[in-house]
Amino acid sequence: MTTATTPQTFDLGGDLTVHRLGYGAMQLTGPGVWDEPADRPGAIKVVQAAIEAGVDFIDTADSYGPQVSEQIIAEAAFPYPDGLVIGTKAGLTRTGPGVWPICGRPEYLTQQVELSLRNLKVDRIDLIQLHRIDPQVPLADQLGAFADLKEQGKVRHIGVSEVSVEELEAARAITEIVSVQNLYNLTNRQSQDVLDYAEAEGIAFIPWFPIATGDLAKPDSPVAAVAKELDATPSQVALAWLLQKSPVILPIPGTKSIDHLTENLGAAQLTLSADEMARLDALA
Repeated sequence: MTTATTPQTFDLGGDLTVHRLGYGAMQLTGPGVWDEPADRPGAIKVVQAAIEAGVDFIDTADSYGPQVSEQIIAEAAFPYPDGLVIGTKAGLTRTGPGVWPICGRPEYLTQQVELSLRNLKVDRIDLIQLHRIDPQVPLADQLGAFADLKEQGKVRHIGVSEVSVEELEAARAITEIVSVQNLYNLTNRQSQDVLDYAEAEGIAFIPWFPIATGDLAKPDSPVAAVAKELDATPSQVALAWLLQKSPVILPIPGTKSIDHLTENLGAAQLTLSADEMARLDALA
């Protein structure tokens, strides 16, 4: 079981208590994160299974589909159970499968939040995240759009994604930032400095692509060896490592399979020893 030094919950924004192991809803769509999934009823069942298993933090984006992921979440879970926190993102447009142009114009961001409110069937977005900083638009204008919506009561908290420490500091000078979502996992720790900053400041760090697949699962890999010792899977070990790496990390593994969902959530019950953590730390 998780130890007292590995808290199972985090207070997002100081007032939204969520279990740290959440669910990422990007894979609910079709190939290339585009259009409807081949099995929409199956996608709905995965969302329902996640909530039934105790997941109370779901991360999505207006661009997943686009709009499809948010609509599936609403179809699966509305009216939402008490305590369920849904974070979404805006700042990318979609022109086809696997294509993600950046657009941070304030009027576009405002429009997308309004669409997310409609698609998720809520009056207020728990967490709106700037999907990417648009280099063509002043950051103050981009986050200012979210801050205006927060003032109107349509947004509760604001986060950013794929930022440097300097960009995170600049964002915090504009408005309160409660979360940062960067690429981070066992084999890619280029955002370690951002994680360190987030931990020092009590900001949630949401690692996207938390399970680095491929080489991690090879029979002779350190991850596979640790997994075998713990009677776990490499994916569970990768997630358990994240949970123990920092108390501000909120992993959001995504899947469209209930079996994989169950496997991922089992990571919350794993405890890695200091030796196992050191062996995994050495992979970077």
